Amino acid sequence: MFLSLPTLTVLIPLVSLAGLFHSAFVEENFPQGCTSTASLCFYSLLLPITIPVYVFFHLWTWVVIKLFMHN
Repeated sequence: MFLSLPTLTVLIPLVSLAGLFHSAFVEENFPQGCTSTASLCFYSLLLPITIPVYVFFHLWTWVVIKLFMHN
């Protein structure tokens, strides 16, 4: 079953935040040890940055398409 956009908008940041808290409590050297791409810690720091950037550019693309269609 496909999840709706409002559900994903809430669910993805919550899962990302849960991964970040999990890494903060489980990893011994949390901020410094997150440089390896093989660790879960790296991705728990990457997701909170990636998601807002993706949403911004997705909305920007939509705005540009709307402006192009009206001119």
